Amino acid sequence: MKRARYVVAFILLLVAASVWLVGSRQQPSTVVASATADRPHTQPRASNFIKHVIIIVQENRSFDHYFGTFPGADGIPMRPDGTPKPCVPDPVLGHCVRPYHSASQYAQGGPHDQRASTVDVDAGKMDGFVSSDITYSSDCAIARKRSTSMCQRFLGPDMQPDAMSYHTGREIPNYWTYARRYSLQDHMFAPTDSWTLPSHLFLFSGWSAYCSDPLDPMTCRSNVNLNEQHVRFHYRDDPLYGWTDITYLLDKDHVRWSVFMGKGTCLEKPCKQAPGPYGVTMVNKNPLPGFVDVVQSNDYSHFKTHERFMEQARAGALPSVSWIVPGNRVSEHPGSGAPIRDGQAYVTRLVNSVMNGPDWRSSAIFLTWDDWGGFYDHVQPPVVDQSGYGLRVPSLVISPWVRRGVDHHIYSFDAYLRFVEDLFLGGQRLDPETDGRPDPRPSLREDLQILSDLRHAFDFTQEPVPKTILDPTP
Repeated sequence: MKRARYVVAFILLLVAASVWLVGSRQQPSTVVASATADRPHTQPRASNFIKHVIIIVQENRSFDHYFGTFPGADGIPMRPDGTPKPCVPDPVLGHCVRPYHSASQYAQGGPHDQRASTVDVDAGKMDGFVSSDITYSSDCAIARKRSTSMCQRFLGPDMQPDAMSYHTGREIPNYWTYARRYSLQDHMFAPTDSWTLPSHLFLFSGWSAYCSDPLDPMTCRSNVNLNEQHVRFHYRDDPLYGWTDITYLLDKDHVRWSVFMGKGTCLEKPCKQAPGPYGVTMVNKNPLPGFVDVVQSNDYSHFKTHERFMEQARAGALPSVSWIVPGNRVSEHPGSGAPIRDGQAYVTRLVNSVMNGPDWRSSAIFLTWDDWGGFYDHVQPPVVDQSGYGLRVPSLVISPWVRRGVDHHIYSFDAYLRFVEDLFLGGQRLDPETDGRPDPRPSLREDLQILSDLRHAFDFTQEPVPKTILDPTP
């Protein structure tokens, strides 16, 4: 009898534990929490639903700069009166300054390389954004020192630098509409604490390095500055990046992929195009032609124009993986001379083309920005290895299968690589021990414990989220 009572008690304990586990997985409809969301393996296979991954990368905005006041997000801390709580020291004005709302379509931003990141983060205080602007003597910092009218449109109240500015849905209504109707990720960290080129190298390969002999990947060493001309690839040059990028694995498994680019980009080698409208090519945003394995493939048919993306979307002929990088005028890069609305219109047209095409129901669109652009953000980035993470950037997921609401999981661009690998490559990683091209990368970014699985962002058991066709120029 005593043994029977123990058995009954054990069964009741198991039942209670099961009830607790089920209850712990219930989520509010407006928030996707990081600790308790359904595990990906409890869902149907993502590959049964998502056949097209589309990654759109804009430029140089921090999360707080675009979504710091978005409801439910980990945004700018506010005081009881609804004004920003953080106050950042300003050596020019002699007191601290707070984030402020800007209705301007133009911005200057601040320095955004590794040393500026170190100043901005200030060992976790997140209070160096004005100091770094002054330290590196931008034109606007000099104007503030001399109290001149130069850069007036880039300055806020009391001559604050616009690195402390933030926008609301009034200035970027389409982005906020996507955030409300689909998913906003408020802990997407740039993959490295540096600028555009290193970030895009991570986007495609999970690493940024300099190789003394590009034909020997074992000579590559981590480098997220890439400040010297000889360590940056330029179209018409021989390849500089000797380590392995994701397209090598995609090609091996016959997975269709394309990079769609703006004007001023070389589509073939040798480069036959003139530099873009600002005297530069898109090499920083599309470094793939600088990879040895891409050059050795001798196949440049993967590199296409934005117009070609729209055509393929309309025809239901999208590849499995699409990366879309902007031309300069629509990149939203601060100081480019183009208003934010131009970039928002360009992105909206890309999204509309997918929604209006046959591939919408099987697509996942990831929209992000490549680095913080010097703009204020209040969250200290985690340190994962010698290269990053960088500061938070805005990130949206647009798909019929996305969990709607604010997603608090920790991501970086490495999560895009992992998602593609799990979806199309059976979990194969850019692992130098298994991918057939050894290199000395310091960590396997896709498998870092801190990195959340992007499959958390989806619910394949739900009714598909309706498409939202927006006016590109609201």
